[in-house]
Amino acid sequence: MSSNNAKREAFVSAAIKYNESVVAIDFDSVSKIDLQNIADSAGLKFPHWITRDKNSPLKVGRGLWKIPVNGSVAVKATPSPKKKAKKVAEPVASEPITITDKPTAPTSVVEMTKGTTSTVSNIPAKDPLFVPFGNFSDVNSIFKSNMFYPIYVTGLSGNGKTFMIEQAAAKAGRELFRVNITVETDEDDLLGGFRLVDGETVWFDGPVVEAMRKGAILLLDEVDLASTKIMCLQPVLEGKGVFLKKINEFVECADGFNVVATANTKGKGDETGNFMGAGVLNEAFLERFPITVEQEYPSNAVEKKILNKVFDKLNINDSEFVDKLINWADVIRKTYVEGAIDQLITTRRLVHISNAYAIFNMDRMKAISMCVNRFDDETKMAMIDLYTKIDSGVDAEVTATATEEEGDNACPF
Repeated sequence: MSSNNAKREAFVSAAIKYNESVVAIDFDSVSKIDLQNIADSAGLKFPHWITRDKNSPLKVGRGLWKIPVNGSVAVKATPSPKKKAKKVAEPVASEPITITDKPTAPTSVVEMTKGTTSTVSNIPAKDPLFVPFGNFSDVNSIFKSNMFYPIYVTGLSGNGKTFMIEQAAAKAGRELFRVNITVETDEDDLLGGFRLVDGETVWFDGPVVEAMRKGAILLLDEVDLASTKIMCLQPVLEGKGVFLKKINEFVECADGFNVVATANTKGKGDETGNFMGAGVLNEAFLERFPITVEQEYPSNAVEKKILNKVFDKLNINDSEFVDKLINWADVIRKTYVEGAIDQLITTRRLVHISNAYAIFNMDRMKAISMCVNRFDDETKMAMIDLYTKIDSGVDAEVTATATEEEGDNACPF
């Protein structure tokens, strides 16, 4: 037996095995992607002997060939193909699927570029710094129920919306696919598209379809930054599945699939100027979220637990500084709510200050100053002045009230 015949018989055997144990295929009508998947499943090279000759009796149509499983078609021997470059992983970690000329039902096995089933777990790791508060238990209950019940989570920046969702998924042991939405996000980013792999176009599922197939949680982060292209998710938000028109396949939602969206606004736009790019979302899109969760900043007691955990991780013992930071942030937030200042100190920024405190030899004022430099000069100096008063033992609430009585042009603190 010649080497070429041996390779062909090996490929035909691999095709038969692939058909029996992986995905059912039509031997009389296969695409290049089918051929590549079969070759990958057995560790073989792509069968160029099937596709190279345009006049080959194995060619049955445009982009379609038959596999001679019965040995009825004689194939002219061809030179061995040149070795192809090594495949590279898709940047969004998507998975190519088998494409046929007819719609096919989703299967429990999703083919990867190497012909193997994905074993990567997308369950978020439990973070020891996380402190449950607010709506955490409610979100966790929805995740544990395995029900399809989309959630819209809204709240000011830096108050732990995304962190809460990730940790709720971690506690429930649920896989989570996070998509950071921008004005440029489109159907290709969400549902999937064709990518060039070794000169061949290969379909890769987008994160939305991956989550649907696996019955995972889909997190649409900063969804109020989306354009109208986000409307391609309408059927997904109804739990009815989605039709991938580019590959002629309908994908159903596996049990447990759910959608969570986070935003700084309620989808009605932003008038403060703090969330540039936040737009008005289509009312039909918003209506598909049964509940809206309003995430507030944690209470002083919870925030103290958070900072104490951060300080413990940094091997710093300074409970006095923790108390003063929390008091400082609390006064600034109250002043923000009253409209006397345009910026506030978030929980995330308190963590930034804690890390800066550890880096810069426990210099309180330097840590605070460097972390509030992002604000305009007037706001920055007002915040630093307030902390200076708190650090020296002045009652911040009394100071803020007295200053407000002096007039609108005075420092709000």
